[in-house]
Amino acid sequence: MLKYGPEALDYFNLCREAKKIPADWSGKKIKIALLADFASQQLAVVLKALFFKSGIYADIFEAEFNSIDHSLYSDDSRLSLFLPEFVLILETTQATRFKYYAVQEDTEAFVSRQATQTEARWKQLKHRCPNAIIFQSNFALPYERPFGNYGSRVQNTFLSATQRLNQELVKLAVLQSNVFVLDIDSIASYFGKKSWFDERLWALYKYPCALEYLPRIAQAIVDAALALKGAGIKCVVVDLDNTLWGGVIGDDGLDGIKLGHGDEGEAFLFFQHYLLELKKRGVLLAVCSKNELECARLPFLKHPEMVLRENDFAMFAANWDEKPANIRLIQETLNIGFDSILFLDDSAFERDYVRRSLPEVVVPEMPEDPADYVKTLSELNLFETASHTATDASRTQLYQEEFHRTQCKKKFDNYDEYLQSLDMKITIERFSPARLARIVQLMQRSNQFNLTTRRYSEAQCEAFMKDEEGCFPLCATLKDRFGDYGLISCVVILWKGPQVVIDEWLMSCRVLFRGVEQCVMNMIFEQAKQKGIRQVIGQYIPSEKNKMVENFYRDFGFKAPKRSEDGVGLWTLDVADYAPRKIWMEIEANCLTRSV
Repeated sequence: MLKYGPEALDYFNLCREAKKIPADWSGKKIKIALLADFASQQLAVVLKALFFKSGIYADIFEAEFNSIDHSLYSDDSRLSLFLPEFVLILETTQATRFKYYAVQEDTEAFVSRQATQTEARWKQLKHRCPNAIIFQSNFALPYERPFGNYGSRVQNTFLSATQRLNQELVKLAVLQSNVFVLDIDSIASYFGKKSWFDERLWALYKYPCALEYLPRIAQAIVDAALALKGAGIKCVVVDLDNTLWGGVIGDDGLDGIKLGHGDEGEAFLFFQHYLLELKKRGVLLAVCSKNELECARLPFLKHPEMVLRENDFAMFAANWDEKPANIRLIQETLNIGFDSILFLDDSAFERDYVRRSLPEVVVPEMPEDPADYVKTLSELNLFETASHTATDASRTQLYQEEFHRTQCKKKFDNYDEYLQSLDMKITIERFSPARLARIVQLMQRSNQFNLTTRRYSEAQCEAFMKDEEGCFPLCATLKDRFGDYGLISCVVILWKGPQVVIDEWLMSCRVLFRGVEQCVMNMIFEQAKQKGIRQVIGQYIPSEKNKMVENFYRDFGFKAPKRSEDGVGLWTLDVADYAPRKIWMEIEANCLTRSV
């Protein structure tokens, strides 16, 4: 997510910045193994600089030139001992071209052989680095077209082989929970292959592309890695006048604003379609406009060309308050971090005001021509994600239902009576294949109510699920009379002889103060008592965003924490001393029981 604008992706400036990174950095760190068929030293330098811009020190294991298979299959154990979080397998069109020409086989045979080799590498990596996430690059399509336009009918060309190989990589990666395809071809296509490929630099130095584009590859890696670690835009806050439509609705009226096909209004139509696609993907939309409310609502209700409607927005703030104040209200109501909010406004004054008032909010420079809105946002890659589930499409509805709950709460003087009125029903069950995608998404996205912020991958969650003897990973879903929250909490419980260790506990902030955590804790101690377990240990690792749960275990009566060797807080409570908490929900299903 390029918060700082494309001008920051200057290769030579980044090389200078990398030299200033302190070796004794005590903040966040990330471990990355870089395996490539090209000279990767310059990419490693740029990667370090870009990660550091995001407040992370990148510790990079860089394999020797063109030694991917040697690093994976040799007896050299340096890669395994390094214990990387991410492994980059980066291959170039140039090196693959010569492999293609060196063998006498048709395209299908070549693609099959290359795909089989790639899949074998992934399996070997899973064996040597079982918890690592793999980023596998695809290939920038070559520019040579020996058959011209007739080439689409010819199968045995390098262009055809590269296209087929890219397709096979996607098919194979979908089957692997720990593999993600790094889309190099889309980056090269955006900037143009004529300038992307530098054959002289490849021949002399084995650089994968022109130096000016190395930061683009590095930024794609940073974006994907940070998305897997929970970063990302959750809400787009958008202005109305001259942003969603041309003109000022209060002055120009419904018939005077520019919106529709055939003229400059078409750019705003395109922009609205883009925002609607983001909403379908699970990104929340909110309005922040200086306008009379009824006037602002008019185009959504009556303009025939409007793509977006009022119910597409999780919040609609149209008034004459300062925009930072309205954004604070949106943040507080939606209960998300400021750093997960993107603010879009045509006014340079308003953009600067929000930047100065709320520095964590992402505020990109918007082009003067609205026809370039979508292009500008796409180049910044602000919406990188590591998962997508059916829940995402209904996310706006979930927040609208929460608004109705909030309005309902105002009718009650007694909070317990309000909880009773919700008619809540909870289901608690072991991790299952059907739930895995949403479980991993919650692991990645939850920041505030997250006791350890360990960011377990899909492969790790799947391993928990299959470990019947040593682990009980549970997830909870909740619904009430206003709607279905879906899956809202995950807890990873480890059985350690006479003790139970709560390794991870996270929950969606949408269900705070509903009694979910009390219900789950009651059940944990109930099961521990039935199994003759004497003590429960709760782990807490402080982060920048989880201060709200620093006293979570204390509130349940756990004793003050001891510290493990790696600094983890270990709260303890004897099973006999636990006092069950009162809850106001019906337990529909409890699959917590297991044989131990």
